[in-house]
This record gives sequence, C-alpha cells and structure tokens, in this order.
Amino acid sequence: MLLKYDPRDCWPSAEDLPDSDDTPVDNQLQHLIPGLLEAILALIWQERMDWFFGVDMGIYYHPDEPAIVPDGFLSIGVPRIVHHKLNNLRLSYVLWKEEKLPTLVLEVVSETRRGEYSKKKRFYEEMGILYYVIYNPLRKRKPPLEVYKLEQNKYILLTGMPVWLSELNLGIGREKRTYQGITREWLYWYDKEGRRYLTPEERIQDAQKQTLDAQLKIKRLEEKLQDLGIDPNQL
Repeated sequence: MLLKYDPRDCWPSAEDLPDSDDTPVDNQLQHLIPGLLEAILALIWQERMDWFFGVDMGIYYHPDEPAIVPDGFLSIGVPRIVHHKLNNLRLSYVLWKEEKLPTLVLEVVSETRRGEYSKKKRFYEEMGILYYVIYNPLRKRKPPLEVYKLEQNKYILLTGMPVWLSELNLGIGREKRTYQGITREWLYWYDKEGRRYLTPEERIQDAQKQTLDAQLKIKRLEEKLQDLGIDPNQL
C-alpha cells in the first residue's frame, strides 16, 4: 500500500514558532483600531464560528521565512476556536496548518515608513490576499482610507464611503466618534444600507439609556396615579 506523503506534515506548528516579530507598534492606533474592528465583529458575528481576526499576530507562509505581522487581518472559513491549541487560542497564524489565506489585511500607517504603499502592498498582492486596507491617520499626501480588492492578480482601488466588501457582506469606513474615552476618527464596520454597527461600549450605553428611560416612565406613571389618589403599590 502506498502512503501519501506531504512534506508540510513535518513543517513546524504554531507552538514551534514565535508569536510575532517582537517589533513594537509605532503608536497606539496600530493596536486600538484593529482591536475595535475585532470587538465589533465579535458582536455582529457572535453566532458564527467560521472566522478569525488577528491583531499584531504573525502570519507564517513558509517555514524558512520570518512571519509577516500586519496590524490586523481577517480570515473567513477557519475555526474561530482551535481545540487542539493551548487554551483553544492561536499563538500565530500558520498557513500550512490553516490552509486558508486571510481574506482581508489591515495596515495602519505610522510616522515610520513601513512600506504600506509599496513593499507590503506588492507582497499581499502576490500572496493573493483578497482585500488590502490601508488606514492613514498621519500622512497628508495620502488619502485617509484606501481599500484594494484583488482582481486578476492585481489590486484595484475600491470607491465609496463606506467601502462595500461584497465577499464579507460588510462595509468598512471611518467616522469621528468616541472609543475608550478618546474622541477621534475610528474605523468601523457597516451594513449594506451604510448603517454603522455599534461598538460594545455604545451597546452598553444604549442599554443603560433604555433602562433609565423605562424607569423614568414608570416614575411618571406612579406620580400621575398618586395625583388621582391611587396608590401604585396597591395595583
């Protein structure tokens, strides 16, 4: 009987590889912005278990090459929880184990030039990443948000705001809002009608407001009953 041999079976796993490249982010936005997008996805896709969003996590594409570490990336069609991993969580994203390329990669431009518009763009294009998102909060000569889609092995700049990502059934765009007490422009997900999905903080605030509104209505009703000589506690 012939045995099927795949040399990738001998390649290292995530446990054998560094989690990242140990390069610190240049500014806090490189962590906060992808973290916010991940948190919103965890709410709107809470019933789905076929996606994974990595923040500052190494993507290994070949055992002899160092990891690439985008600020954020989204993979569709992979298990959100990997049961054979430590604590059911990924240490890094190993392509020969996952067998799925990330669907979207996000880079947040910093003051230090890191090749977001040149080297990284060409690399993700050659890898076959479907969507490449560049958010530029600092450089005035570049647009604040660019979203590219791979078509016939070339990146094409998409238009619109928010930009619709048909394969994800999501839009991505930017708005000035408050997150973690910081009021500035942030990236958000949108539905097909262009409505922005709320953040976890905003959902909590909405729930608190609804509770307070309901309590106020009850109080006013009780006051009206008392004015009519009716004891609300006797109802």
